[in-house]
Amino acid sequence: MSTNASSPVRKAVVAGALGAVSIALFLTPFGYIPWLAGASLTVMHVPAIIGAVLEGPVVGMVVGLIFGATSLVKAATAPQGPIDVFFTNPVVSILPRVLVGLAAWAVYRAFRGRLSALAAAAAGVVGSLANSILVLGALVVFGAVPFAMAASVLVANGLVEAAAAAVLTLGVVAAWRGVDGRGKARLADEERK
Repeated sequence: MSTNASSPVRKAVVAGALGAVSIALFLTPFGYIPWLAGASLTVMHVPAIIGAVLEGPVVGMVVGLIFGATSLVKAATAPQGPIDVFFTNPVVSILPRVLVGLAAWAVYRAFRGRLSALAAAAAGVVGSLANSILVLGALVVFGAVPFAMAASVLVANGLVEAAAAAVLTLGVVAAWRGVDGRGKARLADEERK
């Protein structure tokens, strides 16, 4: 059975699968890893980045919306620190996460066709930094943290998260599309047999 790579059904399936991964990360300790000074490292944005790379900006934004919604729910039901109260504001918890997918897709699209591996890694870095910069920027605007503190968190957390996102995005995209560079999912090849 041959399928159209950009079919709405495929996009919905990928968005649902990656949304489920986001929810699983939310429900387990793997989504938010305790780090320096009470802050957390997160890989929650990686499914949104992968969705954007594999299926475009809408899928990335939908998965980012799920990430943002889980962040809001976590802040409202199980806050872990004094800053968490600010994450009950959708401008802090949801909007930046929706934009992660858009930023990752734009970078991937700009590099795509030249070096697929570089494009995926760059999308991981930019999507992750978009998450960090937009969330920290919103926290500064709403008075949760001073600018100097946000800048130090960006350096301490944001760079580590960006490196992790690059590696994870590259790994998942390479596995999905196949290492041979044909740009087809191995699963798609199995469907035709």
